[in-house]
Amino acid sequence: MKRNFTWIGIFIVFVFGLTIFSGCSENKTVVKDGSSQEQQASTAQSSATTTTTDQEQSAKAQAAAEAGIADITFDFDKSNIRPDAREILKADADVFLKKGNWKIVIEGNCDERGTTEYNMALGERRAREAKKYLVNLGVKESRMKTISYGKERSVDPRHNEEAWAKNRRAHFVVITK
Repeated sequence: MKRNFTWIGIFIVFVFGLTIFSGCSENKTVVKDGSSQEQQASTAQSSATTTTTDQEQSAKAQAAAEAGIADITFDFDKSNIRPDAREILKADADVFLKKGNWKIVIEGNCDERGTTEYNMALGERRAREAKKYLVNLGVKESRMKTISYGKERSVDPRHNEEAWAKNRRAHFVVITK
């Protein structure tokens, strides 16, 4: 009887140890639209050629602003397109239709509230909704890709409702002109 208790005790300690050491790690992957081969190729390419510098990102943002492309924002914990965002997307679509050779990346972003995993999924839904709306306005789906940054790329680092409202957005980046 004592021997059975010893084996049960060892088994419990073993299972407990496995549970502790195999805990959930924080996964900060970027969620993309497309096949897994595209994701693997993109991941390999991005690790080989580090992310764009701040100057390059600033130049792209400036070019997009000069072309009249504007970000859209979302309500808290929502991915549906608001009426004011529909008007912005219509103007953006006009620019994209005129510039038929542009490739566009739609970046889904969230505010700092919520877990990393939840915000990655929410950012993906936001980017997909913006893409779907642009497709309905006539922009070819093949010209657009989506990516989620969750809460990782805030435009306003403050911790208040005004900053959070700015950070809940879909951002449009022109990658090819």
